[in-house]
Amino acid sequence: MAQTFVLKTVLDFAAAHTLKDYPGDCAKLHGHNWKIEVQIVGNQLNEIGMVVDFKDIKRHAKEVVKALDHTYLNDHPHFQHRNPTAENIAQFLFQQIQARIATPQIQMHSITVWENDRNCVIYSE
Repeated sequence: MAQTFVLKTVLDFAAAHTLKDYPGDCAKLHGHNWKIEVQIVGNQLNEIGMVVDFKDIKRHAKEVVKALDHTYLNDHPHFQHRNPTAENIAQFLFQQIQARIATPQIQMHSITVWENDRNCVIYSE
């Protein structure tokens, strides 16, 4: 079996949203201090013994998260026609970070999106 390395870095952002057609309090305007765990997978080490520098993972993830930080998520173009649920946010973040970071040597493994310290979504492709 080939070796596999999964690297994880953690970021956070603050954002508000409402969930359209939700039968409860989340239909009202509310916010979260979202935490995301970005996991990258690779199976080759470079000449200094890294799959990829954590700084590079974090830089790409921060570029994506910056567009959501301190915003009303429902106003973001991606969420104009879909609810900004934790599931949809996770899928969006995964795909956006994947587009920036993927090379033949590394790919996104998964992303975990925490809306609070008890509830999270893990998304992968």
